[in-house]
This record gives sequence, C-alpha cells and structure tokens, in this order.
Amino acid sequence: MAETLVINEIYLSLQGESTFAGLPCVFVRLTTCNLRCSYCDTAYAFTEGAKMELAGIRERVHALAQPFARGATERRLPIIELTGGEPLLQPNSLPLMKWFCDDGFTVLIETSGALDISPIDPRVRRIMDLKCPSSGEVARNRWENLQHLKNTDEIKFVIGTNEDYAWSKEQIAAHHLETICPLLFSWVAPLTPQQQDKTLKKVPAGQAPLSDQRRRRYTHAAPGRHIPRLPVAVGQPVQYQ
Repeated sequence: MAETLVINEIYLSLQGESTFAGLPCVFVRLTTCNLRCSYCDTAYAFTEGAKMELAGIRERVHALAQPFARGATERRLPIIELTGGEPLLQPNSLPLMKWFCDDGFTVLIETSGALDISPIDPRVRRIMDLKCPSSGEVARNRWENLQHLKNTDEIKFVIGTNEDYAWSKEQIAAHHLETICPLLFSWVAPLTPQQQDKTLKKVPAGQAPLSDQRRRRYTHAAPGRHIPRLPVAVGQPVQYQ
C-alpha cells in the first residue's frame, strides 16, 4: 500500500515568518492538530483535508517549484515548509521531509513543540513554538525538545498578552535560549469572524492583551512598521515578526 498523508492544502507563496521571511516558499499544510491555541487562525486544518500519496505530494511540490529551476541562486528556491495543523502527528511527514532534503531543497517545519522533534531529519530547519500562557496550551510544552535544537533551528513565541511577554523573557533567561538558536517574537492578531472556532481554548482570566502602543514600545518601531530589533527589556537578540 502506498504511503499517504492527509493534506489540507499545497500552495506557493512568500514566506512571511522566521528568518526566511521574504523568500518564495511552497507550503504543505497537513490536516489535524492536538492543540487548540486561543489565537489559532488555521482551525480549518483541524479536520479538512484529503489523502495524498507521498509521491503525488512530491510531484505537486516539484511542479510549483519548476518556474524557479532556471534561476541561479546560492539556495535552491523555493524553500519548502511543512505546517499544519501539526505535521508531526502524521508519521509519514518524516520521510516526506527527507525526500525534499535529498532533492536539494531547504526544508522547514512549523511545529508546536508539544511532540518529540528528535526523529526529524537533521537537515530540516525546525521552527518550534514555546506556547505562551495566553495560548491556553502552555502545559503542553515538551521541554525535552530544547536539547535537540540546533543553531539552524528557531524558537517562536506567539505573544498576545503582557503576561506572555514577561513569560517569554523568563524562559529565555532561564534556559539561555539565545545560545541555542534564533528567537522569534510573533504578535497575536485578532481572529476574524470566519476564523473563530468554538473548540479553541480561552485566554486565561486576568491576562491583559497587548495594546498597539505597547507593541510599538516593545519593538521600538514607528506605527505601521514591523522591523526586527533587539528588545531592550529582554537584552537578547529577538526577531519580531
């Protein structure tokens, strides 16, 4: 029987996050997730999707990458990202990532940090969340994953409240995260009515949402601009996105 994955969507776009922001990227979004973060804007990937054979996924990605084949660049473009949902819930995501690495692509995976990342091919760049308190899933952080991170990986904090910001600073200091790999701070965006899902966790009571003014103060950026800077309060390199 052919190996398959349940795929929500495959599409070509620009990478909007991580240190790879701005590069053309083929996104392979897998179906299902074991978390229900309060701010999740892709709840449609919890259940929507169709089975595809790994060979078919590979063929589709190569077709989307074909227009870039003639370009002479240091890195093969587009890059490829597995996202979700939670890709690691489907074991066949592992051989798929290996195939893409063997094909010469730069491969990223967006993962929640709640599952073991050690089986992932070491050539893959792991963009791993540490879930902050407002997500409602902070207890699901798998701290053992920190020992498996390399300097080519990245840790992402999705920050929606003042408490999240303080918690993130505490974790950076306590675990010396700046010595492991790049760190990303991503601000929570309000969900549209279409993105609301009744299964999402609620923000814990008593937490104060970040105001636009405070976000600008944290990032030292002018209104309407999102520029990577060093947060003075943290004292460690963090990229804002």
